[in-house]
Amino acid sequence: MIDFSGLYRAHARDVHRFATLLTGDPALADDVVSETFIRLWSARARVDLTTVKGYLLAIARNLILHERRHLRRHVGLAGVEHSRADGRPGPEETLRSRRELEAVLGALRLLPEIDRAAVLMRAEEGMSYEEIAAALGITLAAARVKVHRARLKLAAARLSAGSGATQEEARR
Repeated sequence: MIDFSGLYRAHARDVHRFATLLTGDPALADDVVSETFIRLWSARARVDLTTVKGYLLAIARNLILHERRHLRRHVGLAGVEHSRADGRPGPEETLRSRRELEAVLGALRLLPEIDRAAVLMRAEEGMSYEEIAAALGITLAAARVKVHRARLKLAAARLSAGSGATQEEARR
């Protein structure tokens, strides 16, 4: 017998964070979390507890893709709130950090959805490449390549923001 309340307590925050990062909409992420666990409950006979986190994230991703396809709804990531642990920086540091964050979030939005999902699964969820490959239905090599290329693009966006270059210049 599967302990669904324990699974929910253990993974709901991760699924919510993942959905928020993919959609930029915390309210939509709430709906995705609810529907994800309803689908998990419906498929409880097929659930492998060793890979349940990847399974949950794959369900969440598929729900988001379904929402976008059928409602033609495009939600940006600009509304995602990020806390900063660096205390009270000066105005120059605040401005520089804000530009870097905006550049990285902009670059994240420009990534193909599957690349964005792969890099978020790796960076935010700490999933292994094997788990990412299984969750996205791609090969292990493709998972590694997608994460690597996405990281390069995000790093370039951060560097260009730090040097004062605009996002348009960074794309060239």
